[in-house]
Amino acid sequence: MNINRFPLRAGHAARAFINNSRGATIAEHVDALNALSVQDAGRVLSGMPLDYAVNILDRPELRNAAQILALMGAEDAARLLHGMSNDRVADVLLELDGEARARLFSSLDEPVRIAIQHLMGYPPRTAGGIMTTEFVSVPDSWTVAQTLDHVRQVERSRETVYAIYVLDEVSHALMHVVTLRRLITGEPDASILSVAQKGTPVSADPLMKQEDVARLIRKHDLLALPVTDEHGQVLGIVTVDDVIDTMISDTTEAAQKFGGMEALGQPYMKINFAGMIRKRAGWLAALFLGEMLTASAMQHFEGELEKAVVLTLFIPLIMSSGGNSGSQATSLIIRALALGELKLSDWWKVLLRELPTGIVLGAILGLVGFIRIVFWQSAGLYDYGPHWQMVAITVFAALIGIVTFGSICGSMLPFLLQKLRLDPASASAPFVATLVDVTGLVIYFSVALLILSGTLL
Repeated sequence: MNINRFPLRAGHAARAFINNSRGATIAEHVDALNALSVQDAGRVLSGMPLDYAVNILDRPELRNAAQILALMGAEDAARLLHGMSNDRVADVLLELDGEARARLFSSLDEPVRIAIQHLMGYPPRTAGGIMTTEFVSVPDSWTVAQTLDHVRQVERSRETVYAIYVLDEVSHALMHVVTLRRLITGEPDASILSVAQKGTPVSADPLMKQEDVARLIRKHDLLALPVTDEHGQVLGIVTVDDVIDTMISDTTEAAQKFGGMEALGQPYMKINFAGMIRKRAGWLAALFLGEMLTASAMQHFEGELEKAVVLTLFIPLIMSSGGNSGSQATSLIIRALALGELKLSDWWKVLLRELPTGIVLGAILGLVGFIRIVFWQSAGLYDYGPHWQMVAITVFAALIGIVTFGSICGSMLPFLLQKLRLDPASASAPFVATLVDVTGLVIYFSVALLILSGTLL
């Protein structure tokens, strides 16, 4: 393979690369290629044996695969694309702009084009969007020996051979699943049905969410899950590694959102400075504007603060306790929603659970705060004034209200976002903390007015 768009000889670059990483695994070669520029990675891949280059390009961990193929000539790119799995080709093409995608797409043979176009038509993060169309299937009239011969012939072009799908000879609907282990232990002349798993095969609808696909695979301990249409015909399969790759990507995105920023969409070291600023500045500005409401709340209670300066000592304590309780609740609910442990309709159950939980947690923190004031006053470490007992009661009562409010707010926000068809992960810890900070101050000073009126206030 020669890439005429590259000025250096691809063969020399590939040999140097392989010599420098001799004995490395494919995964290690992928890591090494990720450290190179797109042009250098393209030169290296173009000089490798075709099968080895295809194996590397088939790895989702390889960054810039789409850009590398776009720089190649049509003939070279077509050879590589034909060797790659269909689902990986679909993912690569979706990363390209219209012109480059059309050029590479037109270089494929018609059967491959039809299969790829079919895969690209499904929404992302669905069973159809992550499935592969390369699986092993046989008619229900075959014998064990015929099936074994077929597996030997097609194994290099299939995603996995650990599950063989038995189809009705007439309708081509999925009838049974045969594991490779059962197949090789069966009698050669026996019907394939004799080694098939009993019962109706577990399958997924092409529009099933990938989270539900992952749960099905985990629940039934599968290596691959067939995706079927309304007639029971197999459209493709979702393998365990496909689910792991997509879930890792989604987990990374959710973690970045939960940190109070937009998802990067690229590895940290690959995103440029301007991109990093764009991803982070918007959320920081929004959170800063939210925190400005805290200043507004303190200005509203400026008169009370002048009368009882001692109340200011506990503002950081009050604000952090409410934000921490809200962040805890948000983390628990987002995770439970992601795992399917909770549904949108379960919001009231969560509310009834978080209300007493928040009260008890608030009482625990309030008691700690109360004891702290009593100890400091009794030991002479600080003088909270003649009404220090009332100040201790104020802190105790305020913490109960603020922690309870934080727990309820943090647990309900993910449900609200999901109801609005937004990502619950957007209910980030900084966002919840900002919201609870403002309301926490209002609760604190309202409780202080109620308890200390006639004494300090």
